[in-house]
Amino acid sequence: MDNSIYQNPLLSRYSSQEMLHIFSADTKFSTWRKLWIALAKAEKELGIDITDEQIQEMEENIYHIDYDKAAEYENEFRHDVMAHVHTFGDCAPKAKGIIHLGATSCYVGDNTDLIIFRDALLLIKKELINLMNELALFCKKFKSMPTLGFTHFQPAQLTTVGKRASLWLQDLLLDYEELEFVLRSFRMRGAKGTTGTQASFMALFENDEDKVKKVNESVCEQMGFDRDFKVTGQTYPRKFDTRIVNVLSSIGQSLHKFATDMRLLQNLKELEEPYGTHQIGSSAMAYKRNPMRAERICSLARGVMGNTIQPTMTASIQWFERTLDDSANRRISIPESFLATDAILRIAIDIVKGIDVNEKVIHKNIMAELPFMTTENILMEAVKKGGDRQELHEKIRQHSVAAAREVKKEGRPNDLLDRIVNDDAFGLTHDDIKKILNPEQYTGRAAHQVDEFIDSEITPVIQKNKDLLGLQVELRV
Repeated sequence: MDNSIYQNPLLSRYSSQEMLHIFSADTKFSTWRKLWIALAKAEKELGIDITDEQIQEMEENIYHIDYDKAAEYENEFRHDVMAHVHTFGDCAPKAKGIIHLGATSCYVGDNTDLIIFRDALLLIKKELINLMNELALFCKKFKSMPTLGFTHFQPAQLTTVGKRASLWLQDLLLDYEELEFVLRSFRMRGAKGTTGTQASFMALFENDEDKVKKVNESVCEQMGFDRDFKVTGQTYPRKFDTRIVNVLSSIGQSLHKFATDMRLLQNLKELEEPYGTHQIGSSAMAYKRNPMRAERICSLARGVMGNTIQPTMTASIQWFERTLDDSANRRISIPESFLATDAILRIAIDIVKGIDVNEKVIHKNIMAELPFMTTENILMEAVKKGGDRQELHEKIRQHSVAAAREVKKEGRPNDLLDRIVNDDAFGLTHDDIKKILNPEQYTGRAAHQVDEFIDSEITPVIQKNKDLLGLQVELRV
């Protein structure tokens, strides 16, 4: 690494080697060469004068890429595709005259992008499935553990630790469904020519439409696609990039929400992300334990969500059959969206695998609020013992206001229950109150909802994709 110049932190700090390889120069330009070989094979099969020897020479040099020579050619031609045509021809001289025959630059450029984006989404899918599996295990394990629920970040009715986590999992399920749709909609640009009319191929095959169609079909099949965009300009529809980046943004939204919840819960000391033995939370405050993993997810996810504007603008301003103002933008915004999404998924897997659940703190926080939440149950129990409902309601209101004042203004513990027990009008003992204050009574169907959701909707997805399980993640920093 040359430390004297800027290095993209997605490369040096965050993204996985697998995703970095998918977007590497080696992957891109070797795919260009595979596409040129696929085209040559298709053209040879349909009668063009191309020899087996030429194709063999091309195949033997797929990965022999002289990047210095390509840079020299591009500096001369100001054209990246022609630079690599000549670079390929230099190492496969017998085939030099038939490389790129009948094609336009987007034949290699766009088709390679689609192949790379598909492969990158398949890696994203693998990471998403592994995250969903880990989160499902967490939900099941803690499905019955009561915890204080919040609305507006104010104490509300109880839920369970597993039920809250199932909300994160529900979001990821929606992302999975969207991702599957995008993968199903993938197709190649194919061999369409300069403005998408296949005119150059019509000239090459002397206006034999069947042969022109077969060239296109053969190339798609050789590159692993069973469908293509039937009509294109010079490029495939740039709206398809919007579809791709939108699903990455959707995952970013879900994990930003998950990570934000984790940050709030860590402040409450209820749930905490993993913490290394020698990890330093602050250079000044040695006691601090910051949620740095969750914060990193939020930071990277914001970048992915912000990137959604780029392909929408590009798609909206393409003139007629194409303009080149898409190129530089797409080289940056789309790969970086993938690299960041790859990073946040792996960080999320790392967090979920090592979440520290502080059960005693969770219980303490419940008991600080539960007396207020159970006043209706206390009221009903007191009425059963002969009390007057309306009179007791007013007394509970007064005791609640007084107890709240003690908590908020004096910083003292919630003494509402002591006030009620010491008020003879209620006729309740500490044992009576203790039975009423069992948190498990107030979580509704939370545990059963977790089981029903995971068994009916998550488990089938995991089973369908079980071959993707077992991903090992290791954070780089």
